[in-house]
Formats: sequence, structure tokens, C-alpha cells
Amino acid sequence: MKITSLEVYQLKPRWIFIKINTDEGISGWGELISGTRTETVCAGVKEIGNCIIGRDPRNIENIWQRIYRFFFRGGPISMTILSGIEMALWDIKGKYYNMPIYEFLGGKARDKIMVYSWIGGDRPSDVSTEALSRKEMGFKAVKMNATDELHYIDSFKKVEEVLERIDSIRKAVGKEIEIGIDFHGRVHKAMAKVLAKELEPYRPMFIEEPILPENNEALTEISKYTSIPIATGERLYTRWGFKDVIKSGVVDIFQPDVAMTGGILETRKIAAMAEAFDIAVAPHAPYGPIALAATLQVDVCTPNVFIQEQSLGIHYNQGFDLLDFVKNKEIFQYENGFVKIPEGSGLGIEIDEEKVKKVSLEGLLWTNPKWKNYDGTVAEW
Repeated sequence: MKITSLEVYQLKPRWIFIKINTDEGISGWGELISGTRTETVCAGVKEIGNCIIGRDPRNIENIWQRIYRFFFRGGPISMTILSGIEMALWDIKGKYYNMPIYEFLGGKARDKIMVYSWIGGDRPSDVSTEALSRKEMGFKAVKMNATDELHYIDSFKKVEEVLERIDSIRKAVGKEIEIGIDFHGRVHKAMAKVLAKELEPYRPMFIEEPILPENNEALTEISKYTSIPIATGERLYTRWGFKDVIKSGVVDIFQPDVAMTGGILETRKIAAMAEAFDIAVAPHAPYGPIALAATLQVDVCTPNVFIQEQSLGIHYNQGFDLLDFVKNKEIFQYENGFVKIPEGSGLGIEIDEEKVKKVSLEGLLWTNPKWKNYDGTVAEW
């Protein structure tokens, strides 16, 4: 079996799908993260894709190594391209052998997968009502952005606003809902220390990205101020990107993104490294259906995954919904806060290709909000 071609599709709100075709009529789907560089990513797929034409798609590790080991390597653009290609290769391999991908990676380690639901957008408000609605839907956990923009040193009024929002959730749902609090890398070290300490009485499930990944050395200091589990990793890629974080000994939860960190097998390798250091895994997956389907394949065979992010109802999904391009919609049906083990071959997802082609458009533009602090300086989003 040989790879014959790659196709790229750009879809709202900010999804990039790829399809890899073979000479035996078996095709596989992958998904890439556009970030704010959609055209760059798509051009990179076409350039890198030329390197794998004619290769046997079943030799996934060899193809991965050939794509990764250029002299200049890594970075979010190259790694999301590699990740999307890798998950499509796994989809082909699973379809060829008529097996789910997790069967190649050790088989089932669980009976079902817990998922959490997003509440509160970039500038979170009315989170208590949203949390209550998720409880009524059966979810056991929610996640929210902690705050809007914060300066290097900011007012305690903004800290109080964060505490008031969390307090409103606890008053609405008690302790029956776990709360993940995403700092989103928009909080600087000094304010992260304050928030980590002040949030402790509310017993959050975790605080996520309390500091930007380029400042991960500060996690050691922040961890001194709280017993709340610290989560990070959505902007890291490959085993090597997580190595120093493991060595720090202060991160409790890894959040690798299958569509960024190197794909399905690389995420499984990262999780195995984490398991050896008693670190939990909660994969990052706020994008489209293919990336989530790929992530579920990892979850099934990974014992230290304890919960999974998913994007139904997420605040920036302005365009198409997670289910709009999926024929077998039952793969993403949640019951009492859990999703069933996918049973289909490959990724287990059936893409409505005709609909993808119909709505795909060139020049898809998505960019994150441009925030400013009170003095006009650029704020992290």
C-alpha cells in the first residue's frame, strides 16, 4: 500500500482537516490546529506532504521520524502538520486491519471516559447558571477561564471578581461539580501566586496554565503557595517538550494536545512518561471532531487519563458544531458525564466528506482577540 495524495480542507470556525489517500482505496483523516496561521499551516501540509507520497502509510514511526528530524525542527506549525498527518496514518492503518487504533497501543484500559464541559468564555460571566445547567445534563466537571486580562501586577478587585465567580458556582451546585480553572497563560507570576493561594478554599479540580510555558520555571515558586493540582502542556510538543516539566516535579496533570504534540503515538509516549512520575493526564482537545476522535483513542488505552476536554458548546465555536460533519454522531454522545469507548475501525469516526467539500473555503481567517491592559500595553489572551 502506498500514499498517493493529500487533500486539505479549511472549515469554520477554525478547523483544518486533511485526508490522506492510498492506492488501495483506503483513506485516513487528520486534523490540524490553525492557530492564527491557517494559510501557513495549509501550505506546510502540501510541502511536507510531498515527502510522504509513495510511502507505505503503515510505517507510522518511520514516517514520523523522517518528518520530524529536520535540522530545524519543532515549533507549533511544523508539529501540528506532523500531528495531523500522523493521526490520518493511524486512521488508514486501523481501517486496513479493521481495528480501533487503541488496539494497536495495548487495548482497553477502561470501560468509559469522563468528559468535562466548558462554561464561561474569554470574559467569564453568569457561570453559576451555566454550571447548574451542566449538572442537570449529567456532567460531573466543568472548566472555565479564570479571568480576563491581568497586568504584571494588578488590582485585588480583579482577584475578588475571580473568587466571586467561583463562589457563585459552589453556591449553585455545591461540591457535586468539579471545577477546572484555566489561567490560559494570561496571568503573570506575581498574580498567579495570589490567585493560586486565594482559590484554594474552593477546592478546584486543577488550575491550568497558571503561567506561560516559556516561564515554566516559575511553576516551582507558584506551587509553594497552593495545594491545588497544577496542569499544563497544551502548548508543548513531543516528549522532549515535556521532559523539563517532569524534572521540575511540580506539575500534577499533563494536558498534551494530540493535534499539536506529535500525534496519537507521541501523546501515548508522553502519557507513559507521566505515569512513571505519578502524573495524571487530561488531554487538551477544544477543536473539531477528528482531533477529539483521535484523542479518545489515546484515552481508551491510557490508565492515567482521568478526564477529557471536549468542544460541544465551547464559547468560540462560531460556525459549525462538532457533530455537523460526522455521520456516526453517537461517538460523541455523553451520558452522565461520560462517553463510551469508540468501537469503529481506525479513528472510529465517519466523516461526511461531501459536506466537508461543500463548505470548505480557502483563506479561512481566525485570530485570537487582541487585548490591552488599562495602560494600553499588550495583554495576554
